[in-house]
Amino acid sequence: MRPIQLIFSGVVFLFISHISAAETVVRTANNGNLVMEDVPLISAQIVEDLRRYQNVRSAGFREWSKDGQSMYVSTRFGDVSQIHRVDMPGGARHQITFFDEPVGGVNREPGGTNVIFTRDAGGSEFSQIFLLDPIDGATTMLTDGESRNGGATWDRDGRRIAYSSTRRNGASNDVWLMDPEDPDSAKVVLEAPDGTYWNPTEFSASGSKVLISNYVSIADSRINLLDLDTGAVTLLAGGIDNRSANYPFAFDEENDGIWYITDQGSEFRQLAWQSAEAGASAEIVTTGIAWDVGGAELSNDRSRIAFTVNEGGTSRVYLFDTETREYRSVDVIPTGLVFGLTFSPDDSKLAMTVNSAKTPSDAFVLDLGVAPLDHGELTRWTTSEVGGLDTTQFRAPELVNFPTFDEVEGKRRHIPAWVYKPPGKGPFPVVVSIHGGPEGQTRPRFSSTYQMWMDKLGVAVVLPNVRGSSGYGKNYLSLDNGFNREDTVKDIGALLDWIGTQDDLDADRIAVFGGSYGGYMVLASAFHFSDKLKAAVDIVGISNFVTFLENTQDYRRDLRRAEYGDERDPAMRAYLEEIAPLNNVDKIDIPMLIVQGENDPRVPVTESAQVVTALREQGLTVWYMNALNEGHGYRKKENRDIYQQATVRFFQEHLVGE
Repeated sequence: MRPIQLIFSGVVFLFISHISAAETVVRTANNGNLVMEDVPLISAQIVEDLRRYQNVRSAGFREWSKDGQSMYVSTRFGDVSQIHRVDMPGGARHQITFFDEPVGGVNREPGGTNVIFTRDAGGSEFSQIFLLDPIDGATTMLTDGESRNGGATWDRDGRRIAYSSTRRNGASNDVWLMDPEDPDSAKVVLEAPDGTYWNPTEFSASGSKVLISNYVSIADSRINLLDLDTGAVTLLAGGIDNRSANYPFAFDEENDGIWYITDQGSEFRQLAWQSAEAGASAEIVTTGIAWDVGGAELSNDRSRIAFTVNEGGTSRVYLFDTETREYRSVDVIPTGLVFGLTFSPDDSKLAMTVNSAKTPSDAFVLDLGVAPLDHGELTRWTTSEVGGLDTTQFRAPELVNFPTFDEVEGKRRHIPAWVYKPPGKGPFPVVVSIHGGPEGQTRPRFSSTYQMWMDKLGVAVVLPNVRGSSGYGKNYLSLDNGFNREDTVKDIGALLDWIGTQDDLDADRIAVFGGSYGGYMVLASAFHFSDKLKAAVDIVGISNFVTFLENTQDYRRDLRRAEYGDERDPAMRAYLEEIAPLNNVDKIDIPMLIVQGENDPRVPVTESAQVVTALREQGLTVWYMNALNEGHGYRKKENRDIYQQATVRFFQEHLVGE
């Protein structure tokens, strides 16, 4: 083989041509970090066409400053997102951290200026916890540099942090305690008895007790109370005899009760209060809301709660009076998605991140009144750059419901989906974009990618929330469990039939696209519906649930078994092997683009490598990209840009027909 080095569009490529039956052509980019097999050269025209779309930014709220006059946001000025400080609405973003890897969650010490944050290396998700002095930018790594750490929360005096770590044995998600001024003081205070997630939520006022969340699966999460003096762990909500979803977020004002979100006795998640005593029952306080309550935040004086509700995909914010148990929606927030509700130190303001179909994520602040349910105006603190694009011209999605194969209560079941269409009459080629999770939910968030596809390729984008998606009640969520896994794929088949009934959609030109579990859905759709598809894009997808479960990281294996089934059970193993795309590649007859990160701890690189080999043995067209410095998806702009360019090139050739 003979290496050839070229410089194209400012990127150095190393070509290695293999003279063999397979005729695989390999090249690397980005200093050798991005390996591409059989991916054609990207034209200068594509690079130029996508440039503005690939320079859209966002700015998510992360934390208030000590005095509540400034805030910390996460945004990207270089290759990855870092922490910045903003001192006023519309003010400049002052960058504080300057790492090669993106920075995760930010949490300021109560009454102080220091913050803790997380950061991993190369997308490994083995995050470390760091202490940051935001005044001079000095950082100190607090954890061991090897284990997986996260979920850090301060005690109310700002002297200690509790956090989750796999440090003890690499597999158990234990709860640890540490004085950040003395990292050697770190010690285990709760040894996790299994491979599920155990995370601290909040300290009691005395600092002697900690609320602990134990996540077993999306339908089974439990609340425990840890006594730091005795080590006793008391189950407060959920459990084997009461399987339900329970998410604690705070003690009440008297510290003898807790506030949490639960689906006990309801199809949807609701806000609840409960005594912090074993055997107590939940008191549901939002019975009038027939949608899932999402995030919730208790004010510092514990007089009010701000919470979000997922109303069919969009967010509504409510204020709640903890004394009267009354609540009221906030009507000044634009329609879209809302995350990260956080009260200012003096409780006079409520910060949040707002995202909509036409605006990327930005930080907003709601002025609050003296009474718990009163509020004033909403002020936008950041206005992120959108590459010079006129986002007012962006296309908003339409919500549709298409019929699927089965019935519920004697009527045909319908599946919700969001549909983006470019201007014009069509018929438009279609990209069906399938979310991951599998418990995820496609919501009408800002997507420069979908806008780019509509503008540059003239395609429509359909985003279904197949059975098993969250947001539509716990019965809908459970419909894909166990031996019902392929019913979700049947939903995609029903969607393809529905597309054939739409005059402005071209049923002869359909591609499927998805990542993680969505990648599995892409591969499964490819072998079930190759006769109805033109192409497929699989991003970090599962090609065989058995090999996936055997090779995913130890700390998350039991968590995934709870969703997909236990491969150690002979009957389940046989079923998972039967539905594995890897074992059905002979039924696939469409070109595929497969994208992977070498360091992926969730879906190991072997899942993509084995299906690429199998597809090529069938003589199929396969473009394969593997980033050596990424994990579960591409977080670095230089890798993401080339991947997006390659996707457009792939759709041009195999879907649109240009």
